[in-house]
Order: sequence, then structure tokens, then C-alpha cells
Amino acid sequence: MYDLSVLLFAPSGQQGMGGWLVFQMVAIFGIFYFLIIRPQRKQQERHRQLLASLQRGDRVVTSGGIIGEVIHLKDDEVTVKSGESRLIVLRSNIANILNRSVEASTSAAPPKSQ
Repeated sequence: MYDLSVLLFAPSGQQGMGGWLVFQMVAIFGIFYFLIIRPQRKQQERHRQLLASLQRGDRVVTSGGIIGEVIHLKDDEVTVKSGESRLIVLRSNIANILNRSVEASTSAAPPKSQ
């Protein structure tokens, strides 16, 4: 027969290894969180705010690379005029607002005083 005390209780030399394994797992999760998950959530929140602030007359770039001007907004759809064409794209496919990036970069830099 087998001695159940050997199966239920680990020898004293292996107890420290279990704690080290838990520490490694927590460290790996921490690295993933701070290097991958957290920055991705911040980027998604910035994109969500960008889409919420979308206005008529904004110059935008779609995720497909089309550059145009917003002429009509609905809940989930945006009508973009590009050249002589009018396109209806999903609001989530707007990648960037061009005329706001210039304003943001100029307002971010403090004026130089002499």
C-alpha cells in the first residue's frame, strides 16, 4: 500500500518551489498588464473620446486610408466627402481627425516668453 502522508504533504525541500512558482506567475501577469493590457486600454479610451468629439466639418482619415471631410453624422454612421464622392462609413472606422491633431500639438506647446 501507499503511504498517504507522502502524497498529501510535499517534502520540506519542495515547499519553497511552490512559492517561487506563484511569484513568477504574478510577475508575468504584472509584466503583461503594464506592457500590453494597460496601454491598449488607454489607446482604446482615447479613440472612443476622439469618436465622441467628432463634428461636422472635421477632416478625417478612415481605417482604410480615405481622407475626407465629415458632412453628416448619425449614431453609428458618418458621411464623408472625399473629392467628388460621398461615402458612408461606420463611426468606429474613423482612425484620426486631421485638423485637430494640428490644434492639439500647437496648444500642447507652451508659448515662449522673452
